Amino acid sequence: MRPFFLLFFLPVLAFAQTTPPTPVYPIPEPRQIAWQELQYYGFVHFNMNTFSDREWGFGDEKPSQFAPSALDARQWARVAKEAGMKGLIITAKHHDGFVLWPSAYTEHSVKNSPWRDGKGDLIREFVDACREYGLKVGIYYSPWDRNHPDYGKPEYITYMRNQLTELLTNYGELFEFWFDGANGGSGWYGGANEERVVDKLTYYDWPSMHALVRELQPGAMLFSDAGPDVRWVGNEHGFAYPTTWSNLMRDSVYAGMPEYSDKWAMGQENGTHWVPAEADVSIRPGWYYHAYEDHKLKTLPELLEIYYQSIGQNSSLLINFPVDTRGLIPDSDVKAILELAAKVKEDFAVNLATGAKVTSSSSRAAGYEASQVLDGNYDSYWAAATGETSTTIELDFGKPRSFNRILVQEYVNLGQRVSAFTVEKEVEGKWLPLAQGTTIGYTRILRVPDTQAQKIRINFLEAKGEPLITELGVYAAPALVFPPKITRSTVGLVSITAADPGLEIYYTLDGSLPLAGKNRYDKPFLLEQPATVQAIVVDAKEGKSSAISRRELDLVKGNWKVLSSDSKAQAAIDEQANTYWTSPAGMLELDLGTEVLLKGITYLPMQARYPSGFIADYVLEGSPNGSNWQELSRGEFANIQNSPVEQLIRFAPQQLRYVRLKAVRTVDGNAATFGELGAITR
Repeated sequence: MRPFFLLFFLPVLAFAQTTPPTPVYPIPEPRQIAWQELQYYGFVHFNMNTFSDREWGFGDEKPSQFAPSALDARQWARVAKEAGMKGLIITAKHHDGFVLWPSAYTEHSVKNSPWRDGKGDLIREFVDACREYGLKVGIYYSPWDRNHPDYGKPEYITYMRNQLTELLTNYGELFEFWFDGANGGSGWYGGANEERVVDKLTYYDWPSMHALVRELQPGAMLFSDAGPDVRWVGNEHGFAYPTTWSNLMRDSVYAGMPEYSDKWAMGQENGTHWVPAEADVSIRPGWYYHAYEDHKLKTLPELLEIYYQSIGQNSSLLINFPVDTRGLIPDSDVKAILELAAKVKEDFAVNLATGAKVTSSSSRAAGYEASQVLDGNYDSYWAAATGETSTTIELDFGKPRSFNRILVQEYVNLGQRVSAFTVEKEVEGKWLPLAQGTTIGYTRILRVPDTQAQKIRINFLEAKGEPLITELGVYAAPALVFPPKITRSTVGLVSITAADPGLEIYYTLDGSLPLAGKNRYDKPFLLEQPATVQAIVVDAKEGKSSAISRRELDLVKGNWKVLSSDSKAQAAIDEQANTYWTSPAGMLELDLGTEVLLKGITYLPMQARYPSGFIADYVLEGSPNGSNWQELSRGEFANIQNSPVEQLIRFAPQQLRYVRLKAVRTVDGNAATFGELGAITR
């Protein structure tokens, strides 16, 4: 069992093995074997973009902009350590070209910033902090440089090698070196302000770049879309795939290739090289800190889902911290990541398989018995008999056990093998299906419904060689008792959902507090009148209740229309917070379908990752008939740029059917955008 937190507690056992099974190629290199044991580590995105409030800087930023007020790399390392992470990777140079160390080869560096009076070296501070807290050190370096005048020319390759040499020789041992796949495009380029396109396959002379890393940091994993040591998972959601091979047809892949995510990200069963997946994801929507995302921090259910779909599906997990302009991980982000660590530790607190009787339908020889799957030692494992690719392994707990998690690990040091398996439980002498899967790899975690059984068995149906299983775990993860999510459709259908299945939900509509056992939610219900919905989640088995979720619901929008010839305009009233409409005219005119006594409206700015067109100053008008308009309100949405939450405009009650919200000014000067408009009648 190797969830990240249990790595602290597993005993190290010596085990002598003789005549090991024949490898099924490809197999991992020693540095890859060491890396896969980490499973969980952190990213720190902190650079010029933090201060320019961009995700990708243009390259025209000034070193003077880099001015953190309270930078503390030790805080980053302390948080990572407390969260169970095994290492940290820092963005030493992003696409804008600004570097966090006093490089001898550029002036676009911290050495010309006000931070530490120009005498600072953030890479050094970062490395020292990581080593103080026992964390491994990784470095991110963007090959693209939108600042450098020679980018796109041969001279830039020399510059890049010189900077890599500084990073690879001056800061001690590195566990991973991260090359971004984004490169080539518009940029400042020393004042040229132009588009520069490079051949992503040949321009950087990747073989020589990789050779340089190998020479100076032989133990470091090399990351890019193509590896050569570890590959991108193909998305920024943090999810691997139900079928994830560590094998990759590496010679067919290169960094930045457009079809990578669709064709290569899952790996290939017949892949020629061992290039395991790394799932990268930010704890916020963006990789860099933006105040306007303070309300968009990933919730505990979202983070837990990422854990199970990354580490639980044969991938490592790299979670990013967008460090703020102070130079600190915000308190809210710290709280979120520590909640995840605590929940995962809770889910895997007790391995119910410990002490179970283990048998198999086939074993190789002495030293490879089925009992090896419960000894806590990765380097000892059960091996099926030579040539047996269809076999089973059975656990007998001795008495009925309740569980909902099953963990399986292959001994992938000799190659990834299993391509199809099922899990069954015994009920009254009959074996009934419980779960099924394809690949296993280093770690596979199956989430199953709450189940009680004395015996379970895993049937290995297809494999590239005899299965080698090093660890089995069975766990009873407590339900996640998290405040429920309340949504309503445009026709008024209210849905209330819990983070975990099998939990009870109770709700009220009359303003009273919801109580366990009173007014249980069983299915969506129609609510056509304004009301306040309050709900809690209850785990009756454990006697736990969540905090209260509260949602103010007003007029149903089923008969509303945005008066526009643009078919996309209805996105502004579709009850979907993540959709929006861009109005070229800078206004939205709304027909409520009938005349109502209106007391105000709500305006939700667009909630997309790259916001645009937030209304700063507005005029609100109303009409009972669409002809006679009057001004209802005029004002400003204060601080909407940094806090793009729902805005309320209240006015004296009016009988109205039509309202018109006009943008007098948007924050960025772009066309006004509308995430969602709502009515206030109470």
